[in-house]
Amino acid sequence: MSRYGPRIAALARRAERERAAFDDDRSPTASNDHTAPRDADAYLRDGAGRAIWLYVEARTGGRLVPFAEAEFTALETAMNRWLECYTRCHGVELEAAFTVREAAELLLETRNIVDTAQLMTRVPERGRRTKPSG
Repeated sequence: MSRYGPRIAALARRAERERAAFDDDRSPTASNDHTAPRDADAYLRDGAGRAIWLYVEARTGGRLVPFAEAEFTALETAMNRWLECYTRCHGVELEAAFTVREAAELLLETRNIVDTAQLMTRVPERGRRTKPSG
Protein backbone atom coordinates (compact mmCIF):
# COMPACT_ATOMS: atom_id res chain seq x y z
CA MET A 1 0.00 0.00 0.00
CA SER A 2 1.26 3.47 -0.84
CA ARG A 3 1.29 6.36 1.58
CA TYR A 4 -1.85 7.55 -0.22
CA GLY A 5 -3.77 4.37 0.58
CA PRO A 6 -5.85 5.73 3.49
CA ARG A 7 -6.81 8.86 1.53
CA ILE A 8 -7.77 6.79 -1.50
CA ALA A 9 -9.87 4.46 0.65
CA ALA A 10 -11.71 7.41 2.22
CA LEU A 11 -12.35 8.98 -1.20
CA ALA A 12 -13.60 5.66 -2.58
CA ARG A 13 -16.02 5.08 0.31
CA ARG A 14 -17.45 8.58 0.05
CA ALA A 15 -17.80 8.38 -3.74
CA GLU A 16 -19.73 5.12 -3.52
CA ARG A 17 -22.06 6.55 -0.85
CA GLU A 18 -22.75 9.69 -2.84
CA ARG A 19 -23.29 7.79 -6.09
CA ALA A 20 -25.60 5.31 -4.34
CA ALA A 21 -27.66 8.24 -3.06
CA PHE A 22 -28.68 8.97 -6.66
CA ASP A 23 -30.10 5.47 -7.02
CA ASP A 24 -31.95 5.92 -3.72
CA ASP A 25 -33.39 9.19 -5.07
CA ARG A 26 -35.33 7.25 -7.68
CA SER A 27 -37.67 5.95 -5.03
CA PRO A 28 -41.08 7.66 -4.75
CA THR A 29 -40.27 9.01 -1.28
CA ALA A 30 -36.91 10.55 -2.21
CA SER A 31 -36.35 14.25 -1.63
CA ASN A 32 -33.85 14.87 -4.50
CA ASP A 33 -32.29 17.67 -2.47
CA HIS A 34 -28.77 17.19 -3.90
CA THR A 35 -29.42 16.56 -7.59
CA ALA A 36 -29.94 20.04 -9.01
CA PRO A 37 -27.49 21.62 -11.48
CA ARG A 38 -26.45 24.07 -8.75
CA ASP A 39 -25.07 21.09 -6.78
CA ALA A 40 -22.99 19.69 -9.65
CA ASP A 41 -19.88 21.75 -8.97
CA ALA A 42 -19.69 20.48 -5.38
CA TYR A 43 -19.30 16.90 -6.65
CA LEU A 44 -16.35 18.14 -8.68
CA ARG A 45 -14.67 20.34 -6.08
CA ASP A 46 -15.15 18.01 -3.13
CA GLY A 47 -14.96 14.72 -5.00
CA ALA A 48 -13.58 14.25 -8.49
CA GLY A 49 -11.16 17.16 -8.14
CA ARG A 50 -9.68 15.76 -4.95
CA ALA A 51 -9.26 12.33 -6.54
CA ILE A 52 -7.59 13.78 -9.62
CA TRP A 53 -5.35 16.05 -7.58
CA LEU A 54 -4.22 13.15 -5.40
CA TYR A 55 -3.06 11.43 -8.59
CA VAL A 56 -1.25 14.59 -9.75
CA GLU A 57 0.38 14.96 -6.35
CA ALA A 58 1.63 11.37 -6.42
CA ARG A 59 2.98 11.66 -9.95
CA THR A 60 4.80 14.99 -9.66
CA GLY A 61 7.35 16.56 -7.37
CA GLY A 62 10.34 14.46 -8.32
CA ARG A 63 9.29 11.15 -6.77
CA LEU A 64 6.84 8.88 -8.53
CA VAL A 65 4.70 7.20 -5.87
CA PRO A 66 3.71 3.71 -7.00
CA PHE A 67 0.09 2.78 -6.38
CA ALA A 68 -0.99 -0.76 -5.65
CA GLU A 69 -3.35 -1.99 -8.36
CA ALA A 70 -6.29 -1.92 -5.93
CA GLU A 71 -5.48 1.66 -4.92
CA PHE A 72 -5.29 2.83 -8.51
CA THR A 73 -8.58 1.12 -9.38
CA ALA A 74 -10.27 2.61 -6.30
CA LEU A 75 -9.00 6.10 -7.14
CA GLU A 76 -10.14 5.91 -10.75
CA THR A 77 -13.51 4.44 -9.79
CA ALA A 78 -14.08 7.17 -7.19
CA MET A 79 -13.35 9.87 -9.76
CA ASN A 80 -15.77 8.26 -12.21
CA ARG A 81 -18.54 7.94 -9.59
CA TRP A 82 -18.30 11.67 -8.85
CA LEU A 83 -18.37 12.48 -12.55
CA GLU A 84 -21.58 10.42 -12.73
CA CYS A 85 -23.03 12.46 -9.86
CA TYR A 86 -22.04 15.65 -11.69
CA THR A 87 -23.76 14.61 -14.93
CA ARG A 88 -26.88 13.42 -13.11
CA CYS A 89 -27.21 16.85 -11.53
CA HIS A 90 -27.58 18.05 -15.12
CA GLY A 91 -30.16 15.37 -15.93
CA VAL A 92 -27.77 13.11 -17.86
CA GLU A 93 -27.14 9.49 -16.92
CA LEU A 94 -23.60 8.52 -17.79
CA GLU A 95 -21.56 5.44 -16.97
CA ALA A 96 -18.22 7.16 -16.62
CA ALA A 97 -15.14 5.19 -17.63
CA PHE A 98 -12.46 7.85 -17.84
CA THR A 99 -8.86 7.37 -16.83
CA VAL A 100 -7.51 9.41 -13.97
CA ARG A 101 -4.46 10.14 -16.12
CA GLU A 102 -6.51 11.79 -18.88
CA ALA A 103 -8.41 13.75 -16.23
CA ALA A 104 -5.15 14.88 -14.63
CA GLU A 105 -3.74 16.00 -17.96
CA LEU A 106 -6.89 18.01 -18.69
CA LEU A 107 -6.93 19.51 -15.20
CA LEU A 108 -3.33 20.65 -15.57
CA GLU A 109 -4.18 22.15 -18.96
CA THR A 110 -7.42 23.89 -17.97
CA ARG A 111 -6.58 24.56 -14.31
CA ASN A 112 -10.29 24.26 -13.59
CA ILE A 113 -12.15 21.13 -12.46
CA VAL A 114 -15.48 22.30 -13.89
CA ASP A 115 -13.94 22.82 -17.33
CA THR A 116 -12.18 19.48 -17.04
CA ALA A 117 -15.42 17.65 -16.24
CA GLN A 118 -17.31 19.47 -18.96
CA LEU A 119 -14.70 18.59 -21.57
CA MET A 120 -14.58 14.96 -20.49
CA THR A 121 -18.30 14.32 -20.12
CA ARG A 122 -19.65 16.90 -22.59
CA VAL A 123 -22.18 17.84 -19.90
CA PRO A 124 -23.57 20.41 -20.08
CA GLU A 125 -22.99 21.23 -23.72
CA ARG A 126 -20.32 23.88 -24.23
CA GLY A 127 -21.86 27.33 -24.16
CA ARG A 128 -24.90 26.06 -22.24
CA ARG A 129 -23.45 25.92 -18.79
CA THR A 130 -26.11 26.07 -16.11
CA LYS A 131 -25.63 28.98 -13.76
CA PRO A 132 -26.14 28.24 -10.08
CA SER A 133 -29.24 29.91 -8.71
CA GLY A 134 -28.80 31.99 -5.62
